[in-house]
Amino acid sequence: MAELNSGDGGGKKKGHVRSKKQNAGVDLTAMVDLAFLLITFFMLTTSLSKPQSMNLAMPDKEDKPKDQQEKLDVSEDRTMTLLLGEKNQLVWYYGLPTAPIEGPTKVGYGKNGVRKELLAKKETVKAKYASQPKKQDLIVLIKASKKSTYRNLVDILDEMAIANVKIYAIVDITPEENAMLKKEEILSE
Repeated sequence: MAELNSGDGGGKKKGHVRSKKQNAGVDLTAMVDLAFLLITFFMLTTSLSKPQSMNLAMPDKEDKPKDQQEKLDVSEDRTMTLLLGEKNQLVWYYGLPTAPIEGPTKVGYGKNGVRKELLAKKETVKAKYASQPKKQDLIVLIKASKKSTYRNLVDILDEMAIANVKIYAIVDITPEENAMLKKEEILSE
């Protein structure tokens, strides 16, 4: 048992006889039990922080040459391309790189940058294809330059989740798009 003892209880001192007093004892067993019960309670009721991750499905690498790979045709009026440059900047355009319907436009990350553009284009596509439910989703192509950072890619994937863009792909950037980034002064030589 856990006890708290105080004093020596009396006895002989300098020749005087004193009456022996009882020690004041405090039994700490109940307090120790309570402490362990509280610790156990708080350990079981709190949730530990769990790592958060986003599911990302990437296709397997194919061994076929590029000229033999199947090409998937998509409507250029529902395709938005995001070009990730250096210094936390990006350029987006709507349509084909050779003849964009809209853009190229330089924006930043966040709610007043690329998220605003994604939500606007998503509504445009939804309104344009209101009679065709299978074509109401915006298609976003994410193309990272060699000078963009991993954080930029993670940020743009977060923006896809926040804007609830269902169809997006990470693809290789073309030389024409690299030239577009240099023209917009987002990519240095």
